[in-house]
Amino acid sequence: MTLQIAVAVLEREGCWLLQLRDDIAGIVYPGTWGLFGGHLDPGETPEQGLRRELQEEISWEAAALSPWFVHHDPHRLLHVFRGPLTVPLAALELREGQDMVLAPPALLGSGRVWSPKLGEERPLAPSLQRAHARLERGPEPKPEPKVEG
Repeated sequence: MTLQIAVAVLEREGCWLLQLRDDIAGIVYPGTWGLFGGHLDPGETPEQGLRRELQEEISWEAAALSPWFVHHDPHRLLHVFRGPLTVPLAALELREGQDMVLAPPALLGSGRVWSPKLGEERPLAPSLQRAHARLERGPEPKPEPKVEG
């Protein structure tokens, strides 16, 4: 069975909300910057799982979340959503991870982001790199309509 994960690109004033994952052995990509979200529980849709994770991780309920893209590899199915972060960073309660920041997407191209709490730069998790790469590529081209001749 493929592991399913849902994460959110939450945007405020042109910046993305990032989570610095804990430095705990055994978790996926410890100590890297990623997007808030996580594994789906049995029977959850990707959006339901993402909404639950946002409550658990930052004590926040998103008003609008739109599916952006899905990435599949041999081990997991990643559902990436986008939506507005409708509150200031200070209104969020970080319950999972060691830091959170709002970062402009242009900064993500460097592959590292500064953590104010740790006082150092940390690398990006693959899911965040994938979302940034998708933004840089732009929207997927629509197929050309077939013309009968």
